[in-house]
Order: sequence, then structure tokens, then C-alpha cells
Amino acid sequence: MSNRSASSEATTYLVESEAEAAQIIDFCQALAARGGQVPDAGPALVTPTGERLELPPQVFEAFQQVLTALSRGLGVTIASRNAMLTTQEAAEFLGISRPTLVKLLESGQISFQRRGRHRRVMLTDLITYQDASRHTRREALDTMIEDALDADLYQATLGQPPRTR
Repeated sequence: MSNRSASSEATTYLVESEAEAAQIIDFCQALAARGGQVPDAGPALVTPTGERLELPPQVFEAFQQVLTALSRGLGVTIASRNAMLTTQEAAEFLGISRPTLVKLLESGQISFQRRGRHRRVMLTDLITYQDASRHTRREALDTMIEDALDADLYQATLGQPPRTR
């Protein structure tokens, strides 16, 4: 498994061989078979010396999510929530172009700080923007669905006659 640093505060993990992927998939299946728990004990890591380190439930859940993503061939980045990202890193995080991100920054939709001539964006601000955008899109989609149902558009796409009221 390789890691490449996206910034000084983040590390991206990628599975690069089929053997690594198979090991992770086997491990995820073993976890699922146990219901995610070790019998008669909480989740733990065992060091090479045999010392057992108990894992808090949140750490165990994060560990499961990371392994699941890796087993699906996805890269996983672990970063501090207060990490400062460049505009390119922030744009990649949101899945948009850098010029589009700069427009969002300059319009005040996402806060940022200037370090000399360069803009830096806190990861927490990106997550807040992403959550708000997701919520706005969900509301718009719900409204569209309601409008389509009210106009009997859904029935029409199924080749059915409009509902009678």
C-alpha cells in the first residue's frame, strides 16, 4: 500500500497491487462475518510484540470505512479537519475546477485566508460548503419530485394514464 502526501497534514492511501486488494477484501469479509466485533472483547489492534490496544468505537468505525473504500479500489485521504489546502487541493476535494473554486471563494460562498499572494482554504470550510450544497440539492430534487408528481409527469414516463383525482 502506498501513501502520497496531498499536503503536509494529509496522507492518501492507495492499494496498488491485486495481492494487497485481496488481503483487504478478505479482512473486510472476516469483519463482516463477525458482525464487526471480536467475540468477548472490544475491537483492538495487536502490536508485533503481542500487546493488545483497545480501539474506541469511533476509531473502529473509521477503520472499517477506510478498509471498505480501499477494498473497492478507492483512494482514502486522511487529513486533519483544520488542514489548510491550496486552491488546487480544495478544488480537487470538491470535484470542481480551480477557476470555479476561486469564483466561490471570491463570492464569499467559501471562506479563505490569504498567505501572501496565495489563497488557502480550511478543510472544515470545504466540508461545511459541501454539506450545505448537498442539502440544497436534496431540497431542490425533492421539490422537483413533488412538482412532477403533482403534474402527473411520473405516470406519463411510465406510459400510464394520468392519475384521477
